[in-house]
Amino acid sequence: MTKKTPAAAGAGKTSSDKDAPLKEDIRLLGRLLGNVLRDQEGDAVYQVVETIRQTAVRFRRESDAQSGAELNKLLKKLTRDQTISVVRAFSYFSHLANIAEDQHHNRRRRAHLLAGSAPQQGSIAYALSRLDGAGVPGSAVRSFFREALVSPVLTAHPTEVQRKSILDAEREIARLLAERDHPLTPRESARNAQLLHACIATLWQTRMLRYSKLTVEDEIENALSYYRITFLRELPGLYEDIESEIAAQFPQRHAGDRELPPFVQMGSWIGGDRDGNPNVNAATMQHALARQSTAIFDFYLDEVHALGAELSVSTLLVGVSPELQALADASTDASDHRSDEPYRRALIGLYARLAATARALGAAHVLRKEVGNAAPYANAEEFTRDLQLLVDSLKSHHGAMLVKPRLATLKRASEIFGFHLATLDMRQSSDVHERVLAELFTRARACENYASLPEEEKVALLLEELGKPRLLYSPFLHYSAETESELAVLRAAREVRQRYGERAIRNYIISHTETVSDLLEVLLLQKETGLLHLDWDAAAGALQGGRMELMVIPLFETIPDLRCAADIMQRFMALPQVRRLIEQQGKLQEVMLGYSDSNKDGGFLTSNWELYKAETRLVELFERAGVKLRLFHGRGGTVGRGGGPSYEAILAQPAGTVNGQIRLTEQGEIIASKFSNPEIGRRNLELLVAATLEASLAPSPGQGRQGRRIAGFEKVMDALSEQAYAAYRHLVYDTPGFTDYFFAATPIAEIAELNIGSRPASRKSTRRIEDLRAIPWGFSWGQCRLLLPGWYGFGSAVTAWLHELDDAREQKKRLALLRAMVKEWPFFATLLSNMDMVLAKTDLAVASRYAELVTDRKLRNSIFKRIVDEHERTSACLTLITGARDRLAGNPLLARSIKNRFAYLDPLNHLQVELIKRHRATTGSGGKLDERVRRGIHLSINGIAAGLRNTG
Repeated sequence: MTKKTPAAAGAGKTSSDKDAPLKEDIRLLGRLLGNVLRDQEGDAVYQVVETIRQTAVRFRRESDAQSGAELNKLLKKLTRDQTISVVRAFSYFSHLANIAEDQHHNRRRRAHLLAGSAPQQGSIAYALSRLDGAGVPGSAVRSFFREALVSPVLTAHPTEVQRKSILDAEREIARLLAERDHPLTPRESARNAQLLHACIATLWQTRMLRYSKLTVEDEIENALSYYRITFLRELPGLYEDIESEIAAQFPQRHAGDRELPPFVQMGSWIGGDRDGNPNVNAATMQHALARQSTAIFDFYLDEVHALGAELSVSTLLVGVSPELQALADASTDASDHRSDEPYRRALIGLYARLAATARALGAAHVLRKEVGNAAPYANAEEFTRDLQLLVDSLKSHHGAMLVKPRLATLKRASEIFGFHLATLDMRQSSDVHERVLAELFTRARACENYASLPEEEKVALLLEELGKPRLLYSPFLHYSAETESELAVLRAAREVRQRYGERAIRNYIISHTETVSDLLEVLLLQKETGLLHLDWDAAAGALQGGRMELMVIPLFETIPDLRCAADIMQRFMALPQVRRLIEQQGKLQEVMLGYSDSNKDGGFLTSNWELYKAETRLVELFERAGVKLRLFHGRGGTVGRGGGPSYEAILAQPAGTVNGQIRLTEQGEIIASKFSNPEIGRRNLELLVAATLEASLAPSPGQGRQGRRIAGFEKVMDALSEQAYAAYRHLVYDTPGFTDYFFAATPIAEIAELNIGSRPASRKSTRRIEDLRAIPWGFSWGQCRLLLPGWYGFGSAVTAWLHELDDAREQKKRLALLRAMVKEWPFFATLLSNMDMVLAKTDLAVASRYAELVTDRKLRNSIFKRIVDEHERTSACLTLITGARDRLAGNPLLARSIKNRFAYLDPLNHLQVELIKRHRATTGSGGKLDERVRRGIHLSINGIAAGLRNTG
């Protein structure tokens, strides 16, 4: 029996009917997993897992105390080997459910398109239609694309718990599941089911966890897999879709003007982010670019080879351009058999030049040997020009239809990816720069106590040194390992730019930017390493201007830093030397904002609000200065770390902050969830472009009535933020014993043991919350099902503000104002929508089991009660404002998805608690570590992360 086609599962049906194919897929995958479990582990283990599953489902469905007690009893009776099997079974079910849901999203989208329905929100067609309806002319849209930069930046952070081997197997399962949406013969259907069974068996026999620490080199290879899966083909295809939509919405006379510049460009931190990661240095940066370059050359070589087979055009039948004929004549191919096939000869020449270039740039080997020897390309632009010659010749000689299948995609890819694939960002902490310069100043006898100077004197000294033609560094002196390493990294950046092109590295991000000197220090370090080119007036002996190869980008992370951001940038850009450098980079300056640390510092509501205000102040400052602002959003996976739907988040930005320029990080397991499926990956890239387009060109509220309304809403947020900040800080930083509670009631210690990243979980070897990285902080709260960073403080803030005045009428007016804020203000609506999703995933009953891990009963009861009380306040306030009693009432598909997962997550959470108890009891008493217990904990972490999806 075959499944229905996508159209049959499509529009016009009830939600339950629409979800029928999803349920069918989940049942199929669950049945196959059960068969594998029985085959591999035996019927007894299968029966144990099935009994636990049925009991957990009954407990969730009926909220029956007896079922809950029965579930606990079942789990406690498990042997250690059975525990491992149960954890693996429920973990893999979460993985398989994710695959089925992703396939259902694709199915629903195709059904929508086949039904000829109106454009979906988040699509390019929808964005263009809205802009057209708002009176935005086509010329403004085309101008946007000419000047825009949209850049997703992949980062390696310790929340991606999946091995690449697992991801590869799951991708094949997704392909086979998608195949079932097409009509299959009985034999084909049976074959498909056999292959699915084999893939799931492969999963079961594949080690889920890494037993060795992940290296930076491993992280680089993991990231490159997403280019091969999604970016290399889907990104060029997206450009073609956008061009078609623009042509349809805004017809124009000259078809030649339709081609878009490469405005979507990929970025990466993997191999260039040194902040807190001692494993990143000059060598890893050079390795990252070599591997990126090899990946893109592999793609180019394969595509050129395939084109050579496809473009069998003969000059006996059709003509070619003189330029194409010249390219063919210059080819290394002298075969008489292809004398009348100039496209093939030209492509053989292109292949030879590409192969030579790949070897020159570090490729270890070229799979197919080229014909003859050819000179390498000087740069990617030369390669693109050769491809353009083929395009132009085909179009002018009745071959336009031959361009689109492969050649157009290859040419577009060459423009997007160059010979570097993705721009590698550099990042380091400001305190490291200070130490390096302090040593350089001391060794050069220019200043003995740089680090202890007041800020004004630091700035004066740095500007004075920038104005001198000589260097501080001497090759004849000895320096510390840190100083030599930091300078080597910058010298390597210069070499990388010369080798792979200027787009290979062009940004230097400064973590913990707190002063103007933090920015000037990196300018001086660029001067020391040949990356800052200064123009001198010899007669006057003065600096006239210059050009920096790396844009110096501040990263404002904590609440105090965000509040000072505009002031720091004002003083920095007011410096004449800096002003001239900014002019040389096109009067454009980037600023990065950190979501994770600001949340850990001040809580969910205050973090979001301070980010909003910082952006608004920066926009006003940059407009006055005549400089274009590009914001780089350091968003994570969880809502507490700036996560949540990217489309809504971009549209919720303050007016003027997007302006055609945006970069944002894609972190941890979110990379896999967004880009491991090509169709979903393309959709996520489209959402990013559509949101940037809408946010940049849609009319802003301005100074009219709506502008005044927004100003009033902002005053309310100021008051709410103050109350939320106090509530959050009081719990996390001012409550005695809270750190002990956190380390006991979450699996933070066990997460730190996982081999899931090259970066340590803490910046320093302490148990202080301040020193803990924001990523494992949020990850830990997700594992224990509290997700505290995504909601804590909101209930206290709203309650205090509503009841600030003992006047029932005033309270009613204030509530009405909050309800208006949800309807009229995208920022507040998105804030509440994200919190709604977090609360839907929160489970206090499960969290209470983790609280039992705190041995100090008084501390446990005190803190957990405060968390429960705040959760109840927050849920009540959210219901009061939105009017929705049930969580995710406005997103029933997600609500059903989360609800259905709980029955499979509950056993994992309960088992994790039991395993942590055993593990800590053994290690606390100095007993021998049981590797099976430890492995079970780590497997449960994997399964819970997969089940919750955005927990990192």
